[in-house]
Amino acid sequence: MKELVTYMVNALVDDNQGVKLSMSEDGGVVRFRLSVSSSDRGKVIGREGRTIKAMRSLLQAAAEKEGKKVFLDIV
Repeated sequence: MKELVTYMVNALVDDNQGVKLSMSEDGGVVRFRLSVSSSDRGKVIGREGRTIKAMRSLLQAAAEKEGKKVFLDIV
C-alpha cells in the first residue's frame, strides 16, 4: 500500500523531494502520515478535497483486500 500512496502523490506534485511519507501499523490498522511542500499541498488535497478523498477511497479498497483499515493524514 505504501507504494500505491507514493505513486499517486509523486504523480501529482512538482517537488518530489518535498514528499515525506511515514507508515505505522497497529494490528489491522495502517496509518499513513503524508507531508508535502507547501506549494504542492493544494494539488494533493484538490478542489473541495476531491483528490485526497479519491486517494483515500483507493487505499481503502486496497486495504479491504488485506482485511485492514487504512487512514491517510496530511500533516
